[in-house]
Amino acid sequence: MFRISQSLKRWTKVVEMSRPRTYQTEAIIIRKTKLGEADRILTLYTPHLGKLQAVAKGVRRPRSKLAGHLELLTHSLVSLARGRNLDTITGSQTINSFLPLKSDLELTSFGLYATELLDQFTADGIENYSLFQLLLQTMHNLCQGGDNELALRYFELHLLGSVGYRPQLQRCVACQSALEPVTSWFSPAAGGILCPNCRYSQPLTYPVSVSGLKVLRFLQSNDYRTASRLKITPELSRELEDITRNYIRYLLEREPKSATWLDTLRK
Repeated sequence: MFRISQSLKRWTKVVEMSRPRTYQTEAIIIRKTKLGEADRILTLYTPHLGKLQAVAKGVRRPRSKLAGHLELLTHSLVSLARGRNLDTITGSQTINSFLPLKSDLELTSFGLYATELLDQFTADGIENYSLFQLLLQTMHNLCQGGDNELALRYFELHLLGSVGYRPQLQRCVACQSALEPVTSWFSPAAGGILCPNCRYSQPLTYPVSVSGLKVLRFLQSNDYRTASRLKITPELSRELEDITRNYIRYLLEREPKSATWLDTLRK
C-alpha cells in the first residue's frame, strides 16, 4: 500500500512537471471577486479548459494595464502562470469588449444572467466547447438589437440540454403518449411536459399553450439563425419566460440573483 502511494505521488509530480508553467487561452470573464486591497479572483470560461479561476494581481489599482481587458462580459486572450492553488493572470488582450452590453443596464442584466447560469450549471476544469460557443454567440446576439428575450430563451434551453437537463417537450413525461394540440402542463420535477390526463401526477405544474409548446420545440431543435426569425407576442414571451425560469429555479433551488435584478429593472 505504501509503495502504491509513493508511486502515485511520483506519477502526479511527473505530470505536474510536464505541464508548461505558463499558458494562454481565450476566455470570457463571467465573475469577479475582490481579493485583498488591489487584487481580484476572476472566473473565466474557456473553450478547451472549461471554467477556471485565476488571480489578477493589482487589477483594482487605477493604473492597472490589465483592468480594461478583464472586465465582466469581455472576451479576451489571457496569459496565465500556474500556481499552487490558483493560477495568476500575467497578461490579457481584449478580443471583443461587447460595449453594447456595458452601456445599457437592461443589456447588462441580460448578459450577467447568461453568465450566472453558465457559472451555476458548470464545474471547474471540464471542457465544453459547445457551451463556450453558446455563451459567445449569445453575447453577440444581445448586441445585435433583436429580440433579446428570445435570445435568452434560446440560451436557457441549449444550456440545459448541454449540461444534462434537456426538458422533454415531445411526449408526456408520465405516460409517454403523444401530446395533443391542447393546453399542456410543464413539470419542473418531471423535467418536461405532462398531458392533461397526467397533470395531477406532479404537485407543481405550469400551463403551456399550444403556441408556447411549438416555440419551445422550435428553439430546442434549431440553430439561432433560424430561431431568431420567430415573431413572439409579449404575452407568449412572458409565458415562455415563466416556464424556463421556473424550471431553472427548481434545478438550482433558488432564484438567480441576476434574474431578480432584471425583474427590478423591468418594474
